[in-house]
Amino acid sequence: MNKTLSLLALLSIIFLSANTFSNSEKAKNKMRAAWNENTPVAEILKSLGVEVDNHGVENPTAAMIEQGKGLVLKGVAIDSDGDKTKKQSKNFVCTHCHNVQKEDPNLALPNPDDRLTYAIENDIPFLQGTTLYGVVNRTSWYNGDYEKKYGELVKSARKDLREAVQLCAVECSQGRELKEWEMDAVLSYLWTLQLKAKDLNLSKTDWEKLKEGKTDASTAKWLQEQYFQASPATFIGAYPSIQASEKLEGNPERGRSIYELSCLHCHAPQAHVTQFTLDDSKLSFRYLRNNFGKYNHASLFQLARYGTYPMMGYRPYMPNYTLERMSHQQMADLKAYIEEESVSAP
Repeated sequence: MNKTLSLLALLSIIFLSANTFSNSEKAKNKMRAAWNENTPVAEILKSLGVEVDNHGVENPTAAMIEQGKGLVLKGVAIDSDGDKTKKQSKNFVCTHCHNVQKEDPNLALPNPDDRLTYAIENDIPFLQGTTLYGVVNRTSWYNGDYEKKYGELVKSARKDLREAVQLCAVECSQGRELKEWEMDAVLSYLWTLQLKAKDLNLSKTDWEKLKEGKTDASTAKWLQEQYFQASPATFIGAYPSIQASEKLEGNPERGRSIYELSCLHCHAPQAHVTQFTLDDSKLSFRYLRNNFGKYNHASLFQLARYGTYPMMGYRPYMPNYTLERMSHQQMADLKAYIEEESVSAP
């Protein structure tokens, strides 16, 4: 009798487990069937068994998102008492160096030449910093040669988005540290810029692969390979850049776009970012042309490849363009445009 009861109990457990598993699979399949181009990539990865880091943001509210948006775009926010915060930085806001929209047509193979074409087509700035769009989906920040610039400070920032944002707030923006609630707000806003399925240019076959129900590690790994997990950074000096660019024939039309979408983004008189202003006059173009081969803060190659550094009494500075953010060919294009305009500009 006892053996019969034990056997029945075991069969009951097996039946319930199988039924639970079946219901779970049905729920997963139903969820996958509902996926579309606007489904967050993080949501898909979670269903594939990947533990997605939410960077410490739990249940962000609309108010938090709005506060974060204000800090990113304007450097200020309205606190819980209805008062405007002290400006995060007197010198910069995030969008002086970072876009907040997609800037690479192929997130799996980003490169500066495709990025410039995309910037021209979509009328967005061509900047030194990687876009904040999808920044929450990455697993590493301040990669490559940024250690040469920030030393020990990048070690905690490379695997922690909160530390990376704080490093940017203090060192890059030359501003104050974000308070804990401000950091929560910024990250809440950044989550509104997370990658969606449509950003990965998935084919019909790719969608079938995702929706067929496989949850093995290889599917998750394949999906993560459809976008870059970290933005590489290679610093290069002015002289090597001059040498490489002199061997290339510059395209003045492409150079015009770089000048307008990059240089004038911060240096146009109306930009109010720096005291070093540029415009479309012959005076500006001749000034840049005459300093090409020099090693000072007026040299195009020195400015682009080394940037400048904050000075006592004047904190605004220019970040450098890594090789991944501006190619040698683009430097040659910019030079060709400046040389052409130094003759023909009014």
